[in-house]
Amino acid sequence: MSNDIRRQPGPEEAICVTGVGSELQGVGRLADGRAVFVPGAIPGERVRIAITQDKVRFCEAFLCAVLEPSPDRVAPDCPHAGRCGGCQGRHMRYGRTLELKRQVVADALERIGGIHGAEVRPTLGCAAPDRTRNKAEYPIVRSDGRMVIGAYARSSREVIPLEDCLLQRPESVRALRAVAARLETLDCASHIKGLVTRVNRAGELMIVLCADAPVQAGLQRLSPALAAELPELKSLYFCHLNRRPAHALDGRCALLWGEATLKETLLGLEFRVSPQSFFQVNPDQTEVLYAQALEAAGIGPDCGLSVLDAYCGAGTITLAAARWATHATGIEIVAPAIENAKDNARRNGLGDRARFICGDAAVEIPRLLARGQRFDAAILDPPRKGADAALLDALARARIPCIAYVSCNPATLARDVKRLSEQGYALQYAQPVDMFPWTGHVETVCLLTHS
Repeated sequence: MSNDIRRQPGPEEAICVTGVGSELQGVGRLADGRAVFVPGAIPGERVRIAITQDKVRFCEAFLCAVLEPSPDRVAPDCPHAGRCGGCQGRHMRYGRTLELKRQVVADALERIGGIHGAEVRPTLGCAAPDRTRNKAEYPIVRSDGRMVIGAYARSSREVIPLEDCLLQRPESVRALRAVAARLETLDCASHIKGLVTRVNRAGELMIVLCADAPVQAGLQRLSPALAAELPELKSLYFCHLNRRPAHALDGRCALLWGEATLKETLLGLEFRVSPQSFFQVNPDQTEVLYAQALEAAGIGPDCGLSVLDAYCGAGTITLAAARWATHATGIEIVAPAIENAKDNARRNGLGDRARFICGDAAVEIPRLLARGQRFDAAILDPPRKGADAALLDALARARIPCIAYVSCNPATLARDVKRLSEQGYALQYAQPVDMFPWTGHVETVCLLTHS
């Protein structure tokens, strides 16, 4: 256990770790029978813990000592492991994290979804699980009279200074160091709140500096030095954050230097990525994930299917389906995303095989059906909160033969699978995919068919 983790007062006791939580925490039982969640513990271990949150039905605890270690325990390869909020699994071998993610999906489907004995396939992992991310968000604060750039500590707004991050591409790390070296020289430093980087598969870099005041003139003076030090740099942006930003890029972006977008490829298709575009952060595993979704929906060369893609975003899955399907329809309520999707369709020569509709899918699907439109398969890829109940009900009324549900949250996935199963759909299997190595996050593709 890292010495950086600060212990909190509370009763201590030894427990056996028998299960896993949604963030790869170990789960055991206290003497009174309550479940206790212990970050850093691995199923199969006996550990000594200190209670940090004592609740009626469960507790949370610090790991004080490992009394009987798991054979899967390893020394973390990051000095910030256990304190940084970025990774939850660097204290165990990578293969064990994949097994535990599969268990998290299986547990959610049984406990929340009421699906007993579901077929949950082994998690599809990364061939090389380090430095897989194409996007990074580094918070910046002033602490003890100096500017600090890095990552948030676990369950905290404290910023841990970083010089490297094993999750991020080398180009992103070089940008982190280059910006960190120049922060103290900027008159506007106190207004800078974050650095966001994007790196495409070609190794080209986009930098976004985020601030709570209109300081683009001061930041623009950085461009010659950054361009000289970072030959991979293609774009430098400024983001003027909203008053209470909900996320790292919640504001208005302005190009300070270079090209407006980065070119990225997925499954042989080309996409243009701007600072605020949604794009999956692990392109290699995204191709694995999307291939699983297409296979689940029965979409392949000359399949002759008509496909619906709800929550289509910028149209990545829709266009992947349109290459082989007779026609693909994407629906998304966010207008800029639909404009991006249409542009991506034109860029890839799929404008005649893909249609994009801006609106609420729960409203648009019944309208399409009323006009005689029929779909052979549907793909859902909702945000973390899951699909809207009205949308699930609309799909059920349409009796689309199969649904490929792509989820980043096992809990809301299980909830939605339960709702669909109550309306005539049967879960055939769940396929976890490790999009975010070393973290508690897992993507899953579920195939549901109408009985």
